[in-house]
Amino acid sequence: MNIELRHLRYFIAVAEELHFGKAAERLNISQPPLSQQIQALESEIGAKLLERTNRSVSLTPAGQMFLKESYQIMAQVNAAATRAARMEKGELGEISIGFTSTTPFMHLVTLSLRQFRENYPEVGIHMHQMNTKQQISPLLTGRIDLGIMRNTSLPENLHHQLLFREPFILAVYEGHPLLAYKETGVNIQDIGQYPFVFFERDVGTALYDEIIQLLSLSGITPTIAQEAGEAMTILGLVAAGLGISIVTKSFTRMKVDGVHYLHFANSQAFSEVWLVSHNKRAIPAAANRLTQLLLKNILDHQKS
Repeated sequence: MNIELRHLRYFIAVAEELHFGKAAERLNISQPPLSQQIQALESEIGAKLLERTNRSVSLTPAGQMFLKESYQIMAQVNAAATRAARMEKGELGEISIGFTSTTPFMHLVTLSLRQFRENYPEVGIHMHQMNTKQQISPLLTGRIDLGIMRNTSLPENLHHQLLFREPFILAVYEGHPLLAYKETGVNIQDIGQYPFVFFERDVGTALYDEIIQLLSLSGITPTIAQEAGEAMTILGLVAAGLGISIVTKSFTRMKVDGVHYLHFANSQAFSEVWLVSHNKRAIPAAANRLTQLLLKNILDHQKS
């Protein structure tokens, strides 16, 4: 059966006007082609839709049923077109995002996600916690659209945008001798004698590597007294006096009793936070819109 949307539009116009001349004027076509198209539609369907006399046009029972169905079809087509246009604009759809365990403590990231959720509630956001290196394969295969990660070596099909740089901070427990440097800042060379609490190597891969490199550049081989997989666990172990820890500034949003944060004196040590995506595979428009919002918030913050 070969029925086109224009046939439905023509039929709806005649059914509503109950006058071929008025329907033709409304459709901006001449009357004879309109009559021919209605006849072709009836022939294609195999049912008479309109009763015609010299003075009037009326719907048959089949025509009344077909009119109701035509309204529903046109409504579905219009709704589909509207949704497709909104998806193209990034107002609908799904986004999958990989994130490291410290991402929820990055204010500008969480602010952007909250704003995006409020502005585009019909976009589904699916968050997947993975360390930096674990995000690479899903980004290559398309299982995740965006990755929020620490700086690392990337394959050529992935590209990154720098979101911001996070200074390294020292976390110490209540009564620790290094608290004497709370106002002036701690020299990295002065912390090597104390035991450390670290991320487990296979959890905080990029951050682990960066901290080890930072200490190595200062001639320090750390004594790792304890390893943990979660940021809150690390700070809890610091509070318990099991060691000190080098963390990034986003950690300071976590207020843990018995933990104090000290900045490093005369140090430009920082960790880069990247937004990573595939450079050959198109990502959803909603992911592009979220990226733009995130970069805008970061730029506004830098200007303020």
